[in-house]
Amino acid sequence: MTELEELVLTPEERARGVRVDRVVFIMDWTGEDYPGQLAAFVAGRVRAFGAEPTDVDTTVVYDRAEADPTLRRGDFPVRQLDHLSAVLAGVGCTLLVPDNGTDTYEVMVAQTGERELTGLTYVGLPVRVWGSEPEETLVSLDCPNCSAMLVWQLPATQTLADERCDCGAVLFDTTGRPLPNVTLHD
Repeated sequence: MTELEELVLTPEERARGVRVDRVVFIMDWTGEDYPGQLAAFVAGRVRAFGAEPTDVDTTVVYDRAEADPTLRRGDFPVRQLDHLSAVLAGVGCTLLVPDNGTDTYEVMVAQTGERELTGLTYVGLPVRVWGSEPEETLVSLDCPNCSAMLVWQLPATQTLADERCDCGAVLFDTTGRPLPNVTLHD
């Protein structure tokens, strides 16, 4: 049994052989399939751990979003996850997300107490606490010179200083910032 299983499954679920993938909520980068779906999942997991989830609701996030003219597509799920992460801290739980390199959020609720959550993995991928820095960064772009798609998966501490495309085009400056003619994919 991995440490992740001990954190995201109840003892009864582990005894029944429930797999971690049965307690993962998958949400597209644009948001829930219907309002309240993420909050219902999180509340259900908190109840599974034996706590009553007060304030596990994202209505306040919806209300703020309606009044925010700067909100862009894809911003709302991040705000929901930030809000729920803060709420869960009060009941000894936290949100975990695998760094899968895709545009989806795979969300797990872990019972944490005072544990420090580092070194966790799920299907071979690093898992981190929501809001913490990823261990690796995915950078992708189309070369402005030859249009080749370039992708790098880097440790969070590494930059692409002076990186060039195979065609010879310089893409990043000496500090690792993209040059003005280079647009990174979101």
